[in-house]
Amino acid sequence: MATTHVKRAFKYRFYPTGEQAAELSRTFGCVRKVYNMALAARTEAWTRQERVNYNQTSAMLTAWKKTESLTFLNEVSSVPLQQCLRHLQGAFTHFFGKRAKYPRFKSKKRSRKSAEYTTSGFRFRDGKLTLAKMREPLDIVWSRPLPEGAKPSTVTVSQDAAGRWYVSMLCDDPTVKPLPVSNAAVGVDVGLDHLLTLSTGEKVANPRHERKDRSRLALAQRRLAKKAKGSANRAKARRKVAKIHARIADRRRDGLHKLTTRLVRENQTIVIEDLTVRNMVKNRTLARAISDAAWSEFRSMLEYKAAWYGREVIAVDRFFPSSKLCSACGTLQQKMPLHVRTWTCDCGTTHDRDVNAAKNMLAAGRAVSACGAGVRPQRSTPGGQSAMKQEVSRREP
Repeated sequence: MATTHVKRAFKYRFYPTGEQAAELSRTFGCVRKVYNMALAARTEAWTRQERVNYNQTSAMLTAWKKTESLTFLNEVSSVPLQQCLRHLQGAFTHFFGKRAKYPRFKSKKRSRKSAEYTTSGFRFRDGKLTLAKMREPLDIVWSRPLPEGAKPSTVTVSQDAAGRWYVSMLCDDPTVKPLPVSNAAVGVDVGLDHLLTLSTGEKVANPRHERKDRSRLALAQRRLAKKAKGSANRAKARRKVAKIHARIADRRRDGLHKLTTRLVRENQTIVIEDLTVRNMVKNRTLARAISDAAWSEFRSMLEYKAAWYGREVIAVDRFFPSSKLCSACGTLQQKMPLHVRTWTCDCGTTHDRDVNAAKNMLAAGRAVSACGAGVRPQRSTPGGQSAMKQEVSRREP
């Protein structure tokens, strides 16, 4: 079995001293300042049909540090400042490659507070992490051990909206290896009544984390709205709202991690639907429930864990009529309104709507894999049909 080298981030919470918190807050501010100044310089050059690269922005940073108005940039470590310029270069690379929109300026209130340190900006010895410009190591809560002998190549320090401090260490994880090959395959249909319905007939309940805390969240938001802008009481109320949001997100992420890990460990092939969640949340009636279900995050976790452990994830075309197709005889129904949860085919088979859809997706995914159509099958081929639709046509009477 081939060995793989997986770079994995291990995230821990830590509790900084007052001095460390002040140093990190200054670093966050300087990172944001340098990023915005470099973006402004590159944008101005862009209007003149000129391109500015990382080396040029790095030279600009050196010049900025020498000016009287920006001498405070010398008070923090230079490593996070250089890293933010590299991140800006990456953002422009994605923009020119038409993979992302034009980079945006960082906001003091809305943007994520973070700073990235490379090996020259921290010391990791005997399980203690000390950042540049700091005399004491960080007080980290080691909720799980790092891989034996692991040495972080990058350390990212961040503070969320709820005021919690986190450190993320990027390491090689030799414990991540491809799992033994299995013949098991499963089709997965996502929904709102049930988060997942598997082709085996199993249904996973939708925990609806946001709905459970909705009354607490609404109360906290009403109290926030009554506070005077800029006051200390408003800042406290804002943190209370952020803590509720953080609690919801933490529970959702934990549940998805457990669910996706189980699916990857138990199945060699996992077939899902290629949904466009970005468009689906435009439905104002269902947007809140769809966002709470976190289908995009579920798929993202499933795909990177499958890559880690040698599994396969197949995304079936979103226009495939999985709900209207009989998984027993292949007959396609003309209509299938959303309120119909069970239906009986002309062949006499009674179907649960979601289980039937999961079975059809599994069959379509196997057809895609057998015909070599790839993870995202084309809607049309030289023959006029995608591989999975050809397979469906063969089953029709």
